[in-house]
Amino acid sequence: MKITIITVAYNSARTIGDTLRSVAAQSHADIEHIVIDGASTDGTLDVVRREGQHVSRVVSQPDRGIYDAMNKGLALATGDAVGFLNSDDMFATEHSVAHLAATLESNAVDAVFGDLVFVDAKDTQRVVRYWRAQPHLPGASASGWMPPHPTLYVRLDALRRSGGFSLNYRLQADFELTLRLFEIQKIRASYLPEVLVRMRMGGATTGSLRNIIRGNVEASRACRSNGFPGGLRFIARKMASRLPQFLTRPQPAIIPSELP
Repeated sequence: MKITIITVAYNSARTIGDTLRSVAAQSHADIEHIVIDGASTDGTLDVVRREGQHVSRVVSQPDRGIYDAMNKGLALATGDAVGFLNSDDMFATEHSVAHLAATLESNAVDAVFGDLVFVDAKDTQRVVRYWRAQPHLPGASASGWMPPHPTLYVRLDALRRSGGFSLNYRLQADFELTLRLFEIQKIRASYLPEVLVRMRMGGATTGSLRNIIRGNVEASRACRSNGFPGGLRFIARKMASRLPQFLTRPQPAIIPSELP
């Protein structure tokens, strides 16, 4: 099974090397790695040239934000399934992609997702939050459920049928897309109960209280735009569902330290 990994970057010279090395270290044999850069000015492309011998394609041009860049990558993808590993994220082990691909093939499903840990921006071995995903139940997305987006791999034909990311959302287009995939398109998905990705804290949706609030309001609007209630009750449920992420931790053995 050919897996396409899309990495979106903008002025990511400080972190993208870790991302590139974690993809290069994967044991899965058939990976297409596409890097979409938003015309960085800080040396990001120098790092890609130095660390990205495995990269299949690099595009560097101005874009209209992260979700526009993701759509550009999706348009170029040729794999059987596609996922997004951003320029400050890393796979948890060298077998993460192999486990994703095996689950997709053996279960004959449209998508697979797993668990994620948020790590300190400087010390990526220090876990700050643990997003333990749960299997999807019908209607769960309309109550705020979503898979950890960097762990989600969807068959290319299903992603293209969905139309990709809506640029009407600046912070929650990933939630809106999964809402359409799981509740409207009704894709079949498997949950892989293991940590697949380490994600640095400080991204657009988690970097400030203001953006957290804005993101939840956007998610509510996404529900309403797709025929689901949304509103304050939805926002309260969504925020409450995230609280356990700060209180629990995975077993240390799940997050080996052999990758950067």
